[in-house]
Amino acid sequence: MPADLELAGSLVRAAAELASAMLRDGLSTEHKTSVSDVVSAADHAAEELVVTRLREHRPGDGLVGEEGTNQPAERTWFIDPVDGTYNFLSGLPLWCSALALTDADGLVLGAVYHPAADELWLGGRGHPTTCNGNPVPTLTERPLAAVSVASYLHPTTLPDAGARVPLLRVVQGAATVRMLGSGSIELAAVAAGRLGASVQLDSLDWDWLPGIALVEAAGGVSAVLAAAGHRWHVAGCAQAVTEISALIRAASSPS
Repeated sequence: MPADLELAGSLVRAAAELASAMLRDGLSTEHKTSVSDVVSAADHAAEELVVTRLREHRPGDGLVGEEGTNQPAERTWFIDPVDGTYNFLSGLPLWCSALALTDADGLVLGAVYHPAADELWLGGRGHPTTCNGNPVPTLTERPLAAVSVASYLHPTTLPDAGARVPLLRVVQGAATVRMLGSGSIELAAVAAGRLGASVQLDSLDWDWLPGIALVEAAGGVSAVLAAAGHRWHVAGCAQAVTEISALIRAASSPS
């Protein structure tokens, strides 16, 4: 029976390869909450592939997936079969397949496969983060003003001051800002030091946990804080995360 990390790596690669093949053959799509919140047959098929193989190799584990699988247990796998579906369907290369595993003690591992770059990211408890088997350097401490921040703000949320104002405060304090459209690729880039920090609003477990396992296994930290009616998800080196968290709280406090 394969070890958890080995199994996770094989599953995200297989899911992404299936999605890529289906994209080449043409896909049916549908919208969820907005015109940019899309799901395709590839999302469903890739999740079913991962679920089927996990039920074979880890029959006692729970499964939770973006496309509807919902059977949590003490040990639970979180599945994002295609993270960045809008990019995926638009022909943009910034999408991936991602997995995380949790147990009673917390986060066990994360796995992310970015097919356009052929990068397989693995890391977690007792396993320092690697990219294609090569360890990434341990994250060094840097202030917010010296690093890039990755985030996302949907156009429909712009009127919400509770989302807009804290995020703008953070962005103003950073060296620059990037929006990639795939949370797990974003967090893998943070783990590798390619991006300085990630700040996201109201993230779901399958968007957050795979990448956070990589960040923490690379020596970074994460924080989830409630402010201005939202849950803010922050990751990076400890210094930047501390500064970002303080800015969000300050921007959310009554003047």
